Amino acid sequence: MENIKKYAAEFIGTFWLTLGGCGAAVLAAGFPEVGIGLLGVSLAFGLTVLTMAYAIGHVSGCHLNPAVTVGLAAGGRFPGSQVLPYIIAQVAGAIVGAAVLYAIASGVPEFDAAASGFAANGYGEHSPGGYSMTSAFLCEVVMTGMFLFIIMGTTHGQAPVGFAPLAIGLGLTLIHLISIPVTNTSVNPARSTGPALFAGAWAISQLWLFWLAPLIGGAVGGIVYRWLSPTPMGIVEGGVPSR
Repeated sequence: MENIKKYAAEFIGTFWLTLGGCGAAVLAAGFPEVGIGLLGVSLAFGLTVLTMAYAIGHVSGCHLNPAVTVGLAAGGRFPGSQVLPYIIAQVAGAIVGAAVLYAIASGVPEFDAAASGFAANGYGEHSPGGYSMTSAFLCEVVMTGMFLFIIMGTTHGQAPVGFAPLAIGLGLTLIHLISIPVTNTSVNPARSTGPALFAGAWAISQLWLFWLAPLIGGAVGGIVYRWLSPTPMGIVEGGVPSR
């Protein structure tokens, strides 16, 4: 039952991240003519993580992201036996979040998910700034690695207590400010998968990059921080470090 609650928390949290972050991009970024823009969408993604970290951090660790789960495992903060169930819950939550967003957005008769891009991630002609596959891959690896570095550091047993969600949420906001023009910002394979299923064939064909690059980056970030600060943390179910 305890594990089921953790998986449910990850499902709900990733649902909220996808609906809130991608919803801001799809529904509000350019509304009606001058919307919230890049800054607003970046803040929306950061706020989804910040709010869920306070809401479910004590339940599941609030990963909301397969790359975070893999990175925490690589960094010695999370048991390997729980990686796959967490990822399944996260991907399911992202798909349902994208489905709810699609249902809302379809309330406008002229809405076309494929034509709009539906906040999907892409490279080449599907990159917001026209960036190449190589640039997109490098950006996603580095940004995800730094995200894990922030997460590992702020949840360290010797870090100030209670401020981790703020740092993590603001870190994700900064990552979006940097990389939305490059890839529309993934750093999260689950977040990429949900919208891709509705955006169409091009998004699905490019989805491999938004799984591979974040997983590599997450693992590297976790390993580097583990080397930098090797203080024994213990592996705690749910990913929440012992204090």
